[in-house]
Amino acid sequence: MATEKVGLEDLKIAVKKAAFVDKADNAGVEAGAVVQAKPKIDAQGRSYATGKRKNAIARVWIKPGMGKILVNGRVFEQYFARPVLQMIINQPFKAANRITQYDVWCTVVGGGLSGQAGAVRHGISKALTFFEPDLRPALKEGGFLTRDSRIVERKKYGQAKARRRFQFSKR
Repeated sequence: MATEKVGLEDLKIAVKKAAFVDKADNAGVEAGAVVQAKPKIDAQGRSYATGKRKNAIARVWIKPGMGKILVNGRVFEQYFARPVLQMIINQPFKAANRITQYDVWCTVVGGGLSGQAGAVRHGISKALTFFEPDLRPALKEGGFLTRDSRIVERKKYGQAKARRRFQFSKR
């Protein structure tokens, strides 16, 4: 194992080369110019995102397709039987004008059906922005990219529930 001694001059040359390469990378970007985001697509041609709502967590993968949505291995009309929940899941596609253009595969854990539907909607919205960054303004305007942070308030000691007190008796 031979080790090379690096002198001060060698370090100066390396720093100058790195600065030159950095300038060449940023040559096309002017001051104040908006940098276009690049799509985040994996080797299988999918984009992945995690959506959350209440105690539910959804892992969502989207790819171009015929508009099939699978939730935990079942068709989403079967998993979310109520029409309101189905509407919630389709909202990001309607806002982006991409109905039946993407296949969605997701797994959801935790919470109830309403929270799970909200988590899937949040995950689909994020995955759409990763696949097509140009859709971000439309989805942001609809409020689909914001994580709804409302959760159940904890029960306090000395009370029946989070805010409900035990019945008060004067005598």
